[in-house]
Amino acid sequence: MVSSSLYRVAGLLSAAALGLAGCATPVAGPSGNYSRAIGTAPVTANPTPYSGALVCMAGYARNSKLVAPRIAVGRIADYTGKSESDGSGRKITQGASLMAMSAFAKAGMPLVERFDTSVSELELKYANNKLISDAPNPAPDQAAEYRRILAGQVPGSDFYVAGGITELNFNIRSSGADLTGGSPDAKELKGSFRARMFVMNIGLDMRLINTRTLEVVDVISYQKQVVGREVGVGLFDFLGGNVFDVSAGAGALEPMQLAVRALVERAVVEMTANLYGMPGPRACLSSDPLGDGTVGITGGYVPAYNNLGTNNAETRSDPSRWNARRDPAVRGRY
Repeated sequence: MVSSSLYRVAGLLSAAALGLAGCATPVAGPSGNYSRAIGTAPVTANPTPYSGALVCMAGYARNSKLVAPRIAVGRIADYTGKSESDGSGRKITQGASLMAMSAFAKAGMPLVERFDTSVSELELKYANNKLISDAPNPAPDQAAEYRRILAGQVPGSDFYVAGGITELNFNIRSSGADLTGGSPDAKELKGSFRARMFVMNIGLDMRLINTRTLEVVDVISYQKQVVGREVGVGLFDFLGGNVFDVSAGAGALEPMQLAVRALVERAVVEMTANLYGMPGPRACLSSDPLGDGTVGITGGYVPAYNNLGTNNAETRSDPSRWNARRDPAVRGRY
């Protein structure tokens, strides 16, 4: 004869299964979707401890009326060769070059594109064949004024950056502890505790090259350690003839890709300080890092209109800005 407690357990499991099944159905709802995506976290800035220094340098260059050189960013590749064991891809980001572009923008350095010129090259080819027009709405069956190719219309770079992620060392050092205790009686309460911690590191080598002479004018090598930890507890007991095995745990790993961004930004800080002739961090005490309005911890931009009072680099880091759930000005549009 099956006990009533077993019936209760079976009923609870059945209800849970039905509840989970109700979260996603093969029939689209009124909105046209099978289910609603979870998560409402807003888009936020993604700074590192060195982002503030980059923004400070933009302010220093503006206050000192420095003419910044043009920078191009080349390939900053992943040379570690490390990939996931399940074949899902590389362990380290392949976007270090993009991180370097954002870092130089935060520092107020003018950038010229050399990383992906495919669209510009295609438009140049069309313009050379007189197929491109800059008229607002050219008629498809009538000839329009075509775009002219002018000598020297593309600004050149003064320096470019190259390099790579050269180290990814797992488990430089690890430590842990396991503790289990309880009554020797098989039916009495028992408990367990475990803790783990490990350290790894990532290395970066970057160089700054004079575009005209190909002279390497700056070389920087950095590494950053990344820490991870895990904690767990467990309880095992017999209560009223029922078995209870409860466990809980928590773990955290410092983001490896954010560590790469920090490495890139630290290298860009040092390179930019050299190009600006900045004496050191104390120079930030006499400059307003947000005075420019076009440079912030999210990057930098060239304003298309005179609207810096309401649309500037500082507002770009506001997590509620343009968010339909958090910005009343946007909510009012619905």
